[in-house]
Amino acid sequence: MYSRINVLKLGVVVSALALMGASWVSLQYPENDRQGAENPKVEKLKLQPGFKAEHIYSPSENKQGSWVSMTFDDKGRLIASDQYGGLYRLKIPAAGSGSVAPEIEKLVISKDTSVGMGYAQGLLYAFNSLYVMVNNRPSKQFPKPSGLYRLQDTDGDDQYDKVTMLRELKGEGEHGPHSIVMAPDKKSLYVISGNHTDVPQMDAYRLPSNWKEDNLFPLIKDPRGHAVDRMAPGGWVANIDPEGKRWELMGAGFRNAFDVAFNEAGDMFTYDSDMEWDFGTPWYRPTRICHVPSGAEFGWRTGDSKWLPGNPDNLPPVLNIGQGSPTNVVYGGDSRFPKKYRESLFAFDWSFGIIYSIHLKPKGATYEGEREEFISGTPLAVTDGVFGPDGALYFLTGGRRLESDLYRVYYNGNEKVTPPTPVLTAEHKLRTSLEEYHKGPNPNALAAAWPNLNHPDRFVRYAARIAVEHQPVAQWQEKALAETDPQRATQAIVALARQGSPDLKSKALATLMKINYDQLSESQQFDMTRAFELIFTRMGAPEAADKAKVIAYLSPKYPAKTALLNRGLSKVLIYLEAPGVIEKTLTLMDKKDEPGSNSLGLETATASSDLILRNPQYGMDIAKMLAKVPPLQQTYYAVMLSREATGWTPALRDKYFAWFGNAFKYEGGRSYVGFIDRARKLALVHVPKEQFEKYNKLSGADLLTSSGNDIAMSGYAPKGPGRRWTLDNAVAMLDTGSHHPDFATGQKIYSAILCSHCHAISGSGGDIGPDLTQLGTRFSNKDILEAIIEPSKTVSDQYASTVFVLKNGQSVVGRLVNEDKANYIISQNPFAADQTRKIPKKDVTAKRYSPESIMLPGLINSLNADELKDLMAYLKSGGNQKNEVYKAGGK
Repeated sequence: MYSRINVLKLGVVVSALALMGASWVSLQYPENDRQGAENPKVEKLKLQPGFKAEHIYSPSENKQGSWVSMTFDDKGRLIASDQYGGLYRLKIPAAGSGSVAPEIEKLVISKDTSVGMGYAQGLLYAFNSLYVMVNNRPSKQFPKPSGLYRLQDTDGDDQYDKVTMLRELKGEGEHGPHSIVMAPDKKSLYVISGNHTDVPQMDAYRLPSNWKEDNLFPLIKDPRGHAVDRMAPGGWVANIDPEGKRWELMGAGFRNAFDVAFNEAGDMFTYDSDMEWDFGTPWYRPTRICHVPSGAEFGWRTGDSKWLPGNPDNLPPVLNIGQGSPTNVVYGGDSRFPKKYRESLFAFDWSFGIIYSIHLKPKGATYEGEREEFISGTPLAVTDGVFGPDGALYFLTGGRRLESDLYRVYYNGNEKVTPPTPVLTAEHKLRTSLEEYHKGPNPNALAAAWPNLNHPDRFVRYAARIAVEHQPVAQWQEKALAETDPQRATQAIVALARQGSPDLKSKALATLMKINYDQLSESQQFDMTRAFELIFTRMGAPEAADKAKVIAYLSPKYPAKTALLNRGLSKVLIYLEAPGVIEKTLTLMDKKDEPGSNSLGLETATASSDLILRNPQYGMDIAKMLAKVPPLQQTYYAVMLSREATGWTPALRDKYFAWFGNAFKYEGGRSYVGFIDRARKLALVHVPKEQFEKYNKLSGADLLTSSGNDIAMSGYAPKGPGRRWTLDNAVAMLDTGSHHPDFATGQKIYSAILCSHCHAISGSGGDIGPDLTQLGTRFSNKDILEAIIEPSKTVSDQYASTVFVLKNGQSVVGRLVNEDKANYIISQNPFAADQTRKIPKKDVTAKRYSPESIMLPGLINSLNADELKDLMAYLKSGGNQKNEVYKAGGK
């Protein structure tokens, strides 16, 4: 369901925080801003001024699972689904009525199984029916497969008695089928699925269905096996009729967008996910808000093949958010909120507990967005949200069997509540008129679309090209080859490469090379390099004469002045084995920071460092990377050069392979090391056999484990097999068996899981957490294990992070390490504690201690019983080999 995949179990131990200091203090909001102070579930929420929150219900506390989807029916009742269970229907008292306790019933659709209907990641009440998007691998518990179902009440008893499968979908799990949404015209539905769901046979395709990987970059699939069998087009969204008979693909190229929402102009938006295992690589794409027009393509491809936002054959995001786990999106048009929120998209981040308000402003044919932190909490695993008939925002937390809660947020301030009004720019009207030609061949399409292939607005150009591609290629291929306007010619050749015959390859290349490259803007030059690439990927390698002409045309332009152009040019010229391209590229690799990196379109609205302490389980992976950030552009060139077979000298090879050995010193996501190793091995294929061992060693082979996915540990590695230690079984284990603890082994384990990074013991170690030297003299085995296994149960204010609420509505989390008259000074990265940030006190409206420990849960799960005994003995000894615990019979 969610894109976030378990990160490395880092040993950032803050064990005994609860043991070594006071409990965390209350939220330091002004009294009139404290909402629901009597309920800690509400008290932890950060809200915007004028808004109030109510905690309505806790499904998990009532043994009803973890709820992940919901909808309101025509009687104003809420229907929700457990991720791995059934459906529930709730009657909820009105906001401010003094009671929030709902009436709840479990819907029993069929008596054939224990769960008649459920396992839904999408619910929608529409057309007098309940539509259910099941995401499930059939089992005895719930035998229904993934797909879209329609539930109806045929006998008027207010219970659903008819179940119709509208379409089975091939896919399940966190990237399976997701949400169902009513179309703006209230006459049809939209469904969306993640990239592990096959695109079913459609009746119509707004995005032409001849999608391919379209990348000259050497394909390296995820070294740890994620999505290795998932190819183009990735996640997709379709429009269907109420009976589910006609399906039309509207757009694709998402990784794992979970939901869609429409604004007052009828434009569709989604919040697509990142791949956190790609942190530190040049193909990493942050979570992002996307405007999804007709025929949209957003360029997700497996492994390292994801497209840049600048590619003309895909669309850019409205806004890059940053790291996170997108779930729900909902538009504020139906809310009873102030105008700026009624014209906002609300985007839910599950992993870092934030509901963003994305303020959308028309910009040409699309929008620009500004993000605001509307609601946040630690923890707050938000799953789904919907505006109720009362105009309040109802949202759920849960997923992955986590603690689940239902909240309501409503506006109780003094601003006027007025409905949004559509703002349709001239470019917007032009784009939507061109999208009418995405429905298939139309005799008027070329006359309307062709002149707009050079329109200044990118979304108009895109709509025009897709309109052209929907027309029979025989009607426009000669027009494309004869086009003389530089931008129209480039866009036309992009279309021709995608739809035309390979025998047009030489003519298509000739059309491009008639263009005066130097008179183009940077984006137009990059579009041209992409057009060359598409010709080669779709139509094949050029003949010798054409190859020489393309090299002569492009090689003098490389290196260029910006990172974007150098990516495009290096890709084509290395593929063509252009003379001198190796030297030029290695010279670029000498630069740690290349000018024009902001032209890549990957900057984020949310700083990565601001997320670390919101959720340590995911944040610590970010922290490691930020402490040793890999050189992204260098990595791009290094991977691209791995396909180069000719033109190497011994000196060039020495320089190139030495780069790999150094690259393993940086930190990235879980797959970073594996990606670098796979690129290294691709490059080694081109090395003479007698020199293989030399360059294998020079490039870092000895640094790696046998799988190549990890750096070989120089010290102790837990032998395992590990287990999921609970407090009860860990305490019981310490009292069993005859294993006598070994001081040296305990000391090695203590370092192997990085305890020493945060704690001092016997005079050495870090100071992020408390000194552990006297731990064993003050606390029992149970106390110590509880602090390790349940680190957030109680957090010392001496070591806790602080949440700072700012005047602009955002919040910042960090450890307060100092302050002066004007600033709070915080540290946000446990792996780089000396990197600090100043927060002006004048910008802070409130602050509180975070209840989340920066220690990861499950830290000891890699240890077997004897190893856990050795670690516990070392902790209790305070690092003293002569401690009683090491004497015969000592415990």
